[in-house]
Amino acid sequence: MNLRMYQVDAFSDHLFGGNPAGVCLLEGWLSDSLMQNIAMENNLAETAFVIKEDDHYHIRWYTPVAEVDLCGHATLASAHVIFQYSGEDRNEIRLSSRSGELNVRKEGSNLILNFPTDTIEKIEIPVEIVAAFRIPPVEAWKGKTDYMLVYDDQAVIESIVPDFNLLIRANARGVIITSRGKEADFVSRFFAPMVGINEDPVTGSAHTTLIPYWSEKLGKTTMNAVQLSKRRGHLHCKYLGNRVEIGGKAVTYLVGNISV
Repeated sequence: MNLRMYQVDAFSDHLFGGNPAGVCLLEGWLSDSLMQNIAMENNLAETAFVIKEDDHYHIRWYTPVAEVDLCGHATLASAHVIFQYSGEDRNEIRLSSRSGELNVRKEGSNLILNFPTDTIEKIEIPVEIVAAFRIPPVEAWKGKTDYMLVYDDQAVIESIVPDFNLLIRANARGVIITSRGKEADFVSRFFAPMVGINEDPVTGSAHTTLIPYWSEKLGKTTMNAVQLSKRRGHLHCKYLGNRVEIGGKAVTYLVGNISV
């Protein structure tokens, strides 16, 4: 069986920036094991599988080791592929997922994700996470799937080198670290060795946690954010209450066929 596959750099306006994602547009679902094996073989942070049904799409996301409930950059990449290569002539698409309905609209060269806002609560930071990061945060929060550690200086975010052997024991999908930014409203990094990704270059789903926090902290609903990985990601963020908007660009790196 031959399948068309795309690789897209999401949240970037140039190749080799942002976060690469694989995208497979399917006519029907493959077996769970086959989709997992394709994602493992791709060895990207995420591979998205998408099928069209009537006037909307269904999307699923896989890391190299697990299916996940939500992925922003692979959704952005999937929307880019749909708009660029499938003949879709609308400016907005609707996707069904394990995290409910997701919408993506096209505004010029930008794609705007509309995602549900995460529910977060302030917590005492778990001991194993303190040990993994070595530098105590100012605050610690927990969302549905991730921890979020807040620091008071962007330089700290840039300098942190986690102990992944300790971090992998955390009972969460991943850990976000964040602070106010020097040239953006806020900055972040994201670590998820628990699902096979030591550091994710740009994590759209983490911004469903970051946006409500920083909106309240900064007293604004529209913000710019940078994820401080080596590849860098630039995101335009808007807080809408129970939904958030996460915008960015995407660039195609590869179009090809895989044989499975």
